[in-house]
Parts: sequence; C-alpha cells; structure tokens
Amino acid sequence: MESQMIRPGHLTAHQTARMLGTDLAGVRKLVQRGHLERSGGSPRQPWYPAKDVTALLVKRATANAA
Repeated sequence: MESQMIRPGHLTAHQTARMLGTDLAGVRKLVQRGHLERSGGSPRQPWYPAKDVTALLVKRATANAA
C-alpha cells in the first residue's frame, strides 16, 4: 500500500519502480549500488527524489542511444 502523505517532489518505491520499468528488488539494487538515494519515508516505505529518478531515466536513455 502506497503512502498517502508523501512530500511534493518525491516518489514512493512503487512509483519509482514503475517509472524505471523494474520491480522493488531492482530499486533496492539501485540504492545498494549507489545509483539512487532514499530521501525520506520509512524503512518499509521509502521515498526517492523525483529529480533523481528522472536523472536516472535520462542517463539510461542516453546510454541506450549511444
């Protein structure tokens, strides 16, 4: 269940996974590898900055285009 009280400019783990085309385990791997950083929420329902998720999408798109 997604949090209803998320700060503006942040995404839940589920929203992040949907945007990146992965699952929650994939999001956790991105955090472990240092590609994405939590910015709030709780240990079970973390939030991620929307600008960081967008930057990761752009980075992936440029890598795939090259």
